[in-house]
Amino acid sequence: MGFRDRGIEIKTPEQIDKMRVAGLLVGQTLELLRSSVRPGLTTGELDAIAEDNIRSAGGVPSFKGYSHPPFPATICASVNDQVVHGIPGGRTLESGDVLSIDCGAIVDGWHGDAAITVAVGEVRPEVAELMEVTEESLWRGLAAARLGGRVSDIGHAVESYVRSRGDYGILEDYTGHGIGTQMHQPPNVPNVGRPGRGPKLVRGLALAVEPMVTLGSAETDLDDDEWTVVTSDGSWAAHFEHTFTLTPEGAWVLTALDGGEQRLRELGVPFGGRRD
Repeated sequence: MGFRDRGIEIKTPEQIDKMRVAGLLVGQTLELLRSSVRPGLTTGELDAIAEDNIRSAGGVPSFKGYSHPPFPATICASVNDQVVHGIPGGRTLESGDVLSIDCGAIVDGWHGDAAITVAVGEVRPEVAELMEVTEESLWRGLAAARLGGRVSDIGHAVESYVRSRGDYGILEDYTGHGIGTQMHQPPNVPNVGRPGRGPKLVRGLALAVEPMVTLGSAETDLDDDEWTVVTSDGSWAAHFEHTFTLTPEGAWVLTALDGGEQRLRELGVPFGGRRD
């Protein structure tokens, strides 16, 4: 069975360049939000900042109106025990909170998707470590991807790093995904599993990798709003995500402002993108 038979979208280099434009807008929006986070701000105010920035640059928010029930906002804003898909609104951020922000944008029909977790003021040491472990696991997953490898190589690297750092919960019911002309496409990109499985990593495949890690159990519940995913045991969570692709030269992180060059080189992985 071929890639197209399985619904996997393979892009031309020119189409990947268009995805880079969308990815940069997402990355720039997340950096703006990171610098805006402070105690006393509401998640709804952050959402307004994000929407204005995306639309001012000629983009369209990927999330707004997505699926059913339609997601009502530009970003997902998930606080503390909310893992993903939190709906922004009147919740006021307090010092010591941890906020996961997921953002997507469409430019010229192509999607970018990324997420960060931000400390609101000073957070507990174990929460700061959770954030560091989750972000590093994302980069370990990206660094494990090679042309000719398999999708599960990514999740295996994510899981191996997280397990090496402590007794954390890694969500299995929510995964990364293919991305391109739609925000969510095949294949799924799990954050756990054995290497050497799943679709082959080929040039033109774009993936969103997004580990979601908790201080406790990996079990989750869905809030009454039918969107917000919370930990079943009330433990706090972190979420990081990047959209990336592979070129003959190496990995190119489309939503990282520098294309991922610094972190990939630190991990001994060739950088496969251009310097914008």
